Amino acid sequence: MSPSHSVAELRIDNARLLQRIADLGDIGAVHGPNGEHGCARLALTDEDRLGRDLVVSWMRDLGLIVAIDAIGNVVATHPGADPAAAPVMMGSHIDTVRTGGRFDGNLGVLGGLEVIETLQRHGVRTRRPIQVAFFTDEEGARFAPDMLGSLVYVGGMSVQEALDARAADDNARLGDELNRIGYAGPTPCPTADIPHAFVELHIEQGPVLEEQGITIGVVTGVQGISWTELVITGRSAHAGTTPMRLRKDPLVPAAAIAVEARRLAAEMGGSQVATIGRFDVFPDLVNVIAQSVTIALDVRNTDDTLLRNAEAHMMEFATAAAHVEGCTLQTRTLSRFEPVAFADSMIDSVERIARSQGHSTLRLPSGAGHDAQMLARVCPTSMIFVPSVDGLSHNIAEFTEAADIAAGANVLLHMVLELAEPI
Repeated sequence: MSPSHSVAELRIDNARLLQRIADLGDIGAVHGPNGEHGCARLALTDEDRLGRDLVVSWMRDLGLIVAIDAIGNVVATHPGADPAAAPVMMGSHIDTVRTGGRFDGNLGVLGGLEVIETLQRHGVRTRRPIQVAFFTDEEGARFAPDMLGSLVYVGGMSVQEALDARAADDNARLGDELNRIGYAGPTPCPTADIPHAFVELHIEQGPVLEEQGITIGVVTGVQGISWTELVITGRSAHAGTTPMRLRKDPLVPAAAIAVEARRLAAEMGGSQVATIGRFDVFPDLVNVIAQSVTIALDVRNTDDTLLRNAEAHMMEFATAAAHVEGCTLQTRTLSRFEPVAFADSMIDSVERIARSQGHSTLRLPSGAGHDAQMLARVCPTSMIFVPSVDGLSHNIAEFTEAADIAAGANVLLHMVLELAEPI
């Protein structure tokens, strides 16, 4: 750098970062009636392949060493002065839900690229290598569980089990789809290259920061997440000729379970949330009593004991509701992760750096799951949140203001610089 500028004054080029976000957002773009611009890039679809190709091209344009592992995770490395030193990793994901936005996940990956390009352009060297990664199927919208790629990356799930996962939409095998799009890589997984630390920049995906007028969320950890599929089977019959007393209608217990999930969350209060996000009826005809109903229950809490209590209550309620209607109940765990607390030293550093740059801060847990919670199993980890307008995410109207993006990316820049040890 020029002698007139210190490393402390270094800032990212926000226009460049915003342009990359826009360019990636054009792949799988979906638009709303009021000008909303979202994305549909489900994991390992053709749109995901195009998004991957674009991001990998940017990585290679920066001269980064790109590695693709057996589950399709992509890690790009900017060398440090000490090749034996463990790297500092940034990253997130670029897959989306079917009606997703342009910022969820993408900001963490493209913000990481911007950090590296900023360091390159200003001639800043670090002792440790710096990496930016994007992980396969973080959303879990197509293949369960969510955070699948990062879970395999840290050894929490076997490669073979992940490759054998089946898509919720068309029952495609994950390994076959990975080969089809050309991202079944040669790098072994789980990783042998354990990061020195992991930092993830992300939109909040909730309303707290905006409501309180806070610029930087200092994330303390990720709440526990439980996904359960419930299949309730009754007896299909004519809607007009079957007396009510003789019906075995699976929609009745399914509806009761949905209402009970909402009631339980309100009763427990605190950080407890419960959602029925999937409701599939067969044969789904207006004049036919359903044969079966499949629902997906999402239960979350920052306290694992309370989470287990909520899970147990909902299973007891579902069993009883199905029995009363004369239906059978089958359950299957789709995903189950305990709450994760991030390292105190990392939390303190995010807060200190953000305040040194003049930003307001708030410590808060993440209500959504993130790749960071998986990396926390193997290295010190932290997350940086920036506000989401109207608290929206997993919605094509998802948006974060340019100034907030710049603020988060600059905190990321100096967090990584500090960890990677500038020389």
